[in-house]
Amino acid sequence: MSLKNLILNPKRASLFVGFLILVSCAHRPEPSFPIPTAQQLEWQQLETYAFIHFGLNTFNDMEWGYGNSHSYTFNPTSIDCEQWVLTLKAAGMKGVIFTAKHHDGFCLWPTETTDYSIKNTYYKDGQGDLVRELSEACKKHDLKFGIYVSPWDRHQAEYGYQGYVDIYHKQIEELTSNYGELFEFWFDGANGGTGWYGGADEMRSIVAEKYYDYEKAREIVWSHSPNAAIFGGTVPTLRWVGNEKGFAEATQWCMYKTDFQSLNDEKCLVRGFKDGDAWLPAEVDVSIRPGWFYHESEDSKVKTVDQLMDLYYNSVGHNANLLLNFPVNKEGRIPSIDSANAVNWYQKLQMDFSNNLLKGSKVTASNTRSRRFGPKYVTDEDYTTYWATEDGVTRAELIFDFPEKTSLNRLLLQEYIPLGQNVESFCLDYYANGKWLPIEVDEPTTTIGYKRLLRFQTVRADKLRIRFKVFKGTLCINQIGAFFVEDE
Repeated sequence: MSLKNLILNPKRASLFVGFLILVSCAHRPEPSFPIPTAQQLEWQQLETYAFIHFGLNTFNDMEWGYGNSHSYTFNPTSIDCEQWVLTLKAAGMKGVIFTAKHHDGFCLWPTETTDYSIKNTYYKDGQGDLVRELSEACKKHDLKFGIYVSPWDRHQAEYGYQGYVDIYHKQIEELTSNYGELFEFWFDGANGGTGWYGGADEMRSIVAEKYYDYEKAREIVWSHSPNAAIFGGTVPTLRWVGNEKGFAEATQWCMYKTDFQSLNDEKCLVRGFKDGDAWLPAEVDVSIRPGWFYHESEDSKVKTVDQLMDLYYNSVGHNANLLLNFPVNKEGRIPSIDSANAVNWYQKLQMDFSNNLLKGSKVTASNTRSRRFGPKYVTDEDYTTYWATEDGVTRAELIFDFPEKTSLNRLLLQEYIPLGQNVESFCLDYYANGKWLPIEVDEPTTTIGYKRLLRFQTVRADKLRIRFKVFKGTLCINQIGAFFVEDE
């Protein structure tokens, strides 16, 4: 269309300008930095995966071995890594992180760095390698594999000196180069204190952020597994949530301030920073039993299905990943009660979230960027699509009109986090008997992030309304679901 035709035909010119405005609004929203890397997004989409704690502590009824337990006390009678993996798969776990070495320094692979390892045990006459056995079982059954190797070593005589740092880096090299691709690598935060230390039997203190040379350790990990998430140290791609009780706070930001002081501040770890300088989402670690290692005295204290449900709502449902620990017993198996509770929990999750009541509803939005970003995309279960508002919009709402009066008591919300986390405050209402009424939730309806799950008393609604009251940047909502769970 020529400039002359536009001048001579004002009506056509008006239509052309409208077309240009429509096209400009159809472009993808600008990101609200910081945003996740592709690796971090893939990690967050895992949601649940497992820890396995097993070692000398299992056979000596300890949590933190001192480093002086004899290696020959490690003597499982019927170890079965495939049983572990099949149990975890049935419980919905997407991966497993194995404690290849805990603080006692005992190594579950035949390392060249120390004799304090599985090669000096009765297991398979010293020819065993549990890291290999588990990694191969994971590969066979399509479960992601990760490794935990404690920086602290209460057995090693060189601990506290440069010689140990070299040993530790060599152990990382062995573990990352011989067992396939890792999805996560764990540096624990317990560092320094009393230990056996080759017979010295003393207190040794270190400055963790300097002593271990975590930057070099990361280079070793990523040289073999470039997509591995990293927990702990000075180079994390995810953060500890600040407790081992199984919960993240309802207000949960994926962003964080990455100075080492903040990385060790439990009050900050539990909720993140709205104005953080890096994307550092939270991981919730908790054991299915009171302890991390197996203790026969805890056989009656395995978390129930209801307790596991609470853990899920307070971790995954609070914009964090859940790392659930399974202690392996002296036989070398995940105990039956642990297995049964975990599998029944997963089956209940599947049942509770099987029917999204919003799929049959009509959805309207107070503002929409364009048809490409329309509200219909919040129920399509496709993570590449989302509803987005126009630039400059500061408040917005969605209304879902049910075809008939509908009971609901659960809500799922997801932001499209590849463009950042923006929502600071939202609220829920339902329409019944000709008026809007608030849905009362027993926790702050503040952040959403990758995933937010809410539980509330059952309401019978003709319509559901979600009002996004405060958000920075452009509102981008990926998925919304409403569900009804029968009272138990």
